[in-house]
Amino acid sequence: MKQIYTIFLIVFFSLISVSCAVNPVTGESQFSLLSRQDEIAIGNEQYGPAQQSQGGQYTVDFELTRYVNEVGQRLADQAKRDYVLPYEFVVLNNSVPNAWALPGGKIAVNRGLLMELDNEAELAAVLGHEVVHAAARHGATAMSRGQLLQGVLTVGAIASQEMAYSDYIVGAGQLGAQLISQRYGRDAEREADYYGIQYMVQAGYDPRAAVSLQETFVRLSEGRDSSWIDGLFASHPPSEERVANNQALVDEIMPLYAGVDLELGEARYQQALARLRADQEAYGLFDEAQRAIADDDLDIAMLNLNQAISLVPNEARFSGLKADIQLYQEDYREAIASYSEAILKDAQYFDYYLGRGVAYSRLGDQNRARQDLERSTELLPTSTAMNELGKIALNNNNRNQAKQYFQTAAGGGGAAATEAALAFTRLDLVDNPGNYVQVQTFTDDQGRVRARVSNQAGIPVTNIQIEFTAAIDGELELRDLRVNSLGANQSVNLNTGLRFPEGVQVTSNLLRVRVTGVQAAQ
Repeated sequence: MKQIYTIFLIVFFSLISVSCAVNPVTGESQFSLLSRQDEIAIGNEQYGPAQQSQGGQYTVDFELTRYVNEVGQRLADQAKRDYVLPYEFVVLNNSVPNAWALPGGKIAVNRGLLMELDNEAELAAVLGHEVVHAAARHGATAMSRGQLLQGVLTVGAIASQEMAYSDYIVGAGQLGAQLISQRYGRDAEREADYYGIQYMVQAGYDPRAAVSLQETFVRLSEGRDSSWIDGLFASHPPSEERVANNQALVDEIMPLYAGVDLELGEARYQQALARLRADQEAYGLFDEAQRAIADDDLDIAMLNLNQAISLVPNEARFSGLKADIQLYQEDYREAIASYSEAILKDAQYFDYYLGRGVAYSRLGDQNRARQDLERSTELLPTSTAMNELGKIALNNNNRNQAKQYFQTAAGGGGAAATEAALAFTRLDLVDNPGNYVQVQTFTDDQGRVRARVSNQAGIPVTNIQIEFTAAIDGELELRDLRVNSLGANQSVNLNTGLRFPEGVQVTSNLLRVRVTGVQAAQ
């Protein structure tokens, strides 16, 4: 234990000694293991999967995204004086009010949040806050702290032989989901508010909008449904303290800009949101359909979706959710038609390819299924897609490829991951039986060799074959033993029929054991 603690200290202080960085916005020292190039690479890699996991881009009105990006770039131009990043801003097709920033300046805002804002200056307050998170490297700092903890735990685990480094490897999509859902500390939130307001003013916006925005958030947080708690308020919790801090800063700033025409941009904002506001009835029906599905009322959900489609025919999400219901009801041909309709409207969202691929697979069209499932994983790797691809590979007698797919799928969550883990085990125990059946040998006081055979596969197994090789009095003796069956996590004791002279210390040089075969029980 003392040795592990020493290693912990060595790793901790060696990392600290090389990881001091300067916050580009505040000029203060901060902890970071990531370079600017690392941040940009992470943002570029995670931006697409993160968008996919949050509903994909809002595509009904591309002009709205162009408008939001223009406002965001005005804020980013101020931040670039401190720290140059390739900023991007997109609108996501998600009713939950939320906004987030990845390292490297990759920022997104949900259409659900846009509907709660009154003017362009309030949008600038939201985006300026996220710009500061990126420019001040808050995400990179949070990641570095996680890497430090992970690194120390990994070294400690290796030293104590209790865990494996592979336990810490996660898929690319999982990292993006973690980054956008992380909660910043109070200091980071204060920093983002403080400098975000300054970026607003420098960009020509009225900073009083940052105060009204926080006042609105406080009011809404006190009596709003859970979508607010799950969205913006989870990662950016509002408070009277934030309102007061923003007001104090605005009181300091406004005299400095006396006579300057600072913008609210209300008319411009309302014009930009005109299409989205006109479509709100349809999105309300879409949200009601999702709630009906959660309540297992599929008939009501389908009625709502059909009405939503009649109101906004070019919204792909409506057709996609309709297809999800048809897939669940095993109406595969109708599901394929609805998914294809969704793809015609938006060919860049993973879920439509995933669902259509599953439907094709159920109808036995493996070629089309594989094409769609592979396309879905290009957009967002999921356990469901990887599990389905594993089944297709296995049906084509490609065991190695099937194992790779199943193993990848097992690293996710949900029923598909559980099913994939079982499928992988069934295949792998044939290839690597010794990884799943443990044999412990011991000798009694008369030198007879006995063995305890344990099934660690997690599933019932049959036809366990074990080879024993013993060097007794200078001669090799072989024994091949068979255990007919063992339940999951069960053990059995065997008499090997081998016997060493009394007093002989039996070592691995004298007795070797190898599990040569095992099968999953049917």
